[in-house]
Amino acid sequence: MSVPIFLFTPPFTQLNTPYPATAYLKGFLNTKNIEAFQADLGIEVTVALFSKNGLQQLFAAIDTNKEISSNCKRIITLQDDYIHTIDAVILFLQGKNPSLAPLICKRNFLPEASRFAQTDDLAWAFGSMGMQDKAKHLATLYLEDLSDLVKECIDEHFGFSRYAEKLGRSANSFDELYEELQKPLTFTDNILIDILQQHMHRLQPKLVCISVPFPGNLYTSLRCGQFIKQHFPASKVCMGGGFANTELRSLTDKRVFEFYDFITLDDGEAPLENLFHFVKGEKNIEELKRTFTLVNDEMRYINNSACSDYRQGQVGTPDYSDLLLDKYISAIEVVNPMHSLWSDGRWNKLTMAHGCYWGKCTFCDISLDYIKNYEPLTAEILCNRMEEMMAQTGQTGFHFVDEAAPPALMRALSLEIIKRKLVVSWWANIRFEKSFTRDLCLLLKAAGCIAVSGGLEVASDRLLQLIDKGITVAQVAKVNKHFTEAGIMVHAYLMYGFPTQTAQETIDSLEMVRQLFETGVLQSAFWHLFTMTAHSPVGLNPAKYKVQKLLETVGSFANNDIEHADPTGADHESFGFGLKKSLLNYMHGACFDVPLHKWFDFKTPRTSIAPDYIAQLLSEEEYNTVKPNTKLVFLGNKPVTEIFTKSKKGSTWEMCSLLFETKQESFEIKVGKEEGLWLAGLLEKLSGNKTMALQEVKLSFESAGLGDFELFWDNKPVNTLYKAGLLHL
Repeated sequence: MSVPIFLFTPPFTQLNTPYPATAYLKGFLNTKNIEAFQADLGIEVTVALFSKNGLQQLFAAIDTNKEISSNCKRIITLQDDYIHTIDAVILFLQGKNPSLAPLICKRNFLPEASRFAQTDDLAWAFGSMGMQDKAKHLATLYLEDLSDLVKECIDEHFGFSRYAEKLGRSANSFDELYEELQKPLTFTDNILIDILQQHMHRLQPKLVCISVPFPGNLYTSLRCGQFIKQHFPASKVCMGGGFANTELRSLTDKRVFEFYDFITLDDGEAPLENLFHFVKGEKNIEELKRTFTLVNDEMRYINNSACSDYRQGQVGTPDYSDLLLDKYISAIEVVNPMHSLWSDGRWNKLTMAHGCYWGKCTFCDISLDYIKNYEPLTAEILCNRMEEMMAQTGQTGFHFVDEAAPPALMRALSLEIIKRKLVVSWWANIRFEKSFTRDLCLLLKAAGCIAVSGGLEVASDRLLQLIDKGITVAQVAKVNKHFTEAGIMVHAYLMYGFPTQTAQETIDSLEMVRQLFETGVLQSAFWHLFTMTAHSPVGLNPAKYKVQKLLETVGSFANNDIEHADPTGADHESFGFGLKKSLLNYMHGACFDVPLHKWFDFKTPRTSIAPDYIAQLLSEEEYNTVKPNTKLVFLGNKPVTEIFTKSKKGSTWEMCSLLFETKQESFEIKVGKEEGLWLAGLLEKLSGNKTMALQEVKLSFESAGLGDFELFWDNKPVNTLYKAGLLHL
C-alpha cells in the first residue's frame, strides 16, 4: 500500500474526539482527487499504553530503587489490580461495556490512589440517576492516578492533553527542546515511534503532514519528524497548525529543520496543495505558499502571492475516515457541566465561518489571518456537510469551533435544520450580544442547540470597553437569561489580570459572577489569567494599555506569549486561587452567602456592586423593538380551532379558541372570532418553515378590517404565542 500524503496529529489533544485539522485537510484533498491517509497518534498511544500489555511493560520499567512518593508506592503495590481491570475500564469508557458502571460505582472494583481524594461531591454531582456519568468520573480518576505514576516514575513530561507542554509553551529559544531531543527515547516515546513506524512502513508516503495545534503537541511532533527523517528519508516532513500559526511566525533557528523539511502557516489547504506538487516535482520552490524551508542551508520564508487561498465553500466536507472513531474515550475529568460536554462523547467538528465577525477584542490575535479574514458559509452548505458527516461517522452531535458563531448564520442554520427535519444536537462559541433575543434562543433550541460558550471576560464595564468587547455586563445577563429560559446551557470564559485591572475591579467582577450564578442565568464558567500575546492589540501597542514588555528581543524559535509588567494594576496572580475556589462552589449552587473576602488569604476591598444588581436587571421588563422587516416563523403544530359564544349582561358575541399542543403542555388562547380565524389562517401560511415579514402580516390584518394591529399583536394573549412556537426573528 502506498499513499501520497500521510496526515497525523501527534500526542496528545483530547481523548474523546479527534482534533479536526487532519479531517478538514483530508476533506479538501478529496476535492482535488489527492489520496491521503490520516491518523490520531494520541488516541493510538493512549489505548496502547493503557492496556493489560501496556501496563505490564510500564510496571516492569519502573526503577523501584529510586525515591518514590507514597502515592506511587501504593499504585505499584496494587499493580495486579490495575493490570487486571484496565482493559474492562477502557472498554467502558469507549462505550462498549456500559454494564460495568454499577460495579465501578460500588467503589470496590477499581484500585484508588490520590485522585480519589476529590470524590466528596459525587452525590451532589451525579445524584441517584447519574450512574453512567459517575462511573465515567471514577474511571477517569483511575486513569489519572496511572498518569501520575507515569509522570513521576517513567516520563516527567507525560500528560493526557499537555505532553511536554512546558517545553513548548513560549520557548523563545529552541535550546531546551533541542537538548531534550538528543536524549534517548522515553517509555512513552517508544510506544509512539513503534506505532508511527507501522504506519510509515505500510503507507510509504511522499509527504508527511504533522498538525500541531497546541504547545502540548510540539515535543512529540519533533520526535516523529526526527524519526521519519532518520529512517524514511524519501518522505518529506511538513509541520503546520495552530502552534506554528501563532508561535513560529518569526522563526530563525535552522536547527528546527533537522526535524521538519517544511513549516506552513495559516490556512493549510493552498500551502499543502502547492507543497505536494513541489515534492512530486510538478512545481518549483518559488511557487510554495506561506512556507518556511531550508534552501542552500539558509532558512527562507516563501510566499507565492499569486496563489490565492480557497474560499470556505470550496474546501470540501471534513472527512473522518481512517480515524479509529470507536477507540476514543469519554472521560469526565472535573465536575463542570461544560467541561463534561467537552470531554464526554464524540463530537463532529465544523466551522460556520472562517475568522471572527467582530474581530476587535484587544487581547485577541486579531492581526492574524485566522481571526481577521472573516468568511461565513451558507446554511445550505453547512447542512449538507452535517448530513455527509452524520452518514460517515454515525454521530449526530456537532461542535461548531468558530471564534464566535455569527447570530444571523446561527438563525439561518437553525431554520435549515428544522426544514430538513434533522435530528442533531450541537453547541457553539458565541459573543453575548443583544442579537440573541428570547425568540432566537427558542429557535436555536428547537434546532438542537444544547449549549453555548462565550467570553464575559472581566465582568466590568470599564474593562469590557478597554477590551473593545462590544458588550456590557447588563447585556450579558439578559442574553444569558434568554438562553437559560430556552433550555440552553451557558458557559462563560472569565478573565482576570487585564492591563490596569485593579483589586476593586477584580472583586466587583467576582461579585457579578456570583450573582449570575445565584440568579440561575449562568451554569458553567472558567477563570483564565490574561496573557499578552505578540499579535494582539495589547501586545502590538503595550504603552497604550499602560503595560510594559519585560523582554524586547524576539526569540529565534517560538514567539507569542509576552511576559509583561502591569505597574498600575493589582497583583493579579494572587487572586487566582480564590477566584477558582469560589467559582467551583458557585457551580455547585453553594456558598452564595459567603463574603467575598473569605475566598482570599489577603486583604481585599469590599465590593461596590449592590447585592441584587443582576436580579434587578433581570426583573426589568424587556421591550423588544420589533422592526417592520422582522421575520415571523411558526414552529408549532396546527392549533385546534373552535368557535364558541360568550355572553355578559345580556349581550352575546362569538369568540374563537385556539388550542396548541406542544411537546410539554397544552396551551390555549381565546380571541374574537374574526381575529381567531385570521390568526389560524396566518399560522397555516407560516407552517412548513415558511417565513413572513411582520409588515406583511400587519397589512393582512388591517386589510381584513380587524382594527389596530399593534393593540392585538403586542398584548396578551397573542404576545404569549412564542410558547407555542410563533417566533419573531
